[in-house]
Amino acid sequence: MNESQAALMGKALSEQSRVQIVEMLSGGEMCACKLLERFDITQPTLSHHMKILCACHLVTVRRDGKWCHYSLQRETLAAYTAFLTGLTAGEAREGETCDDR
Repeated sequence: MNESQAALMGKALSEQSRVQIVEMLSGGEMCACKLLERFDITQPTLSHHMKILCACHLVTVRRDGKWCHYSLQRETLAAYTAFLTGLTAGEAREGETCDDR
């Protein structure tokens, strides 16, 4: 995952409802109607949140007739986690000196 993708992911997860949706989807695929039951939001608001989560490839959608079923893309989440884990707070990168900063 590059910096641009990580920034997009961070932006997507900067809203509490979207973090809650990701947490709910960590248990497996869910229909939009089930997600709506857990939130005090309208269907268009849920669609907006899901569009953002799908745009950063954190969530995928499977359509079944008029229903939308959402799933967490675990590979994308793992890549984002690895990116964040790879960040070092104030430590020089290999081969970098304090003068290089």
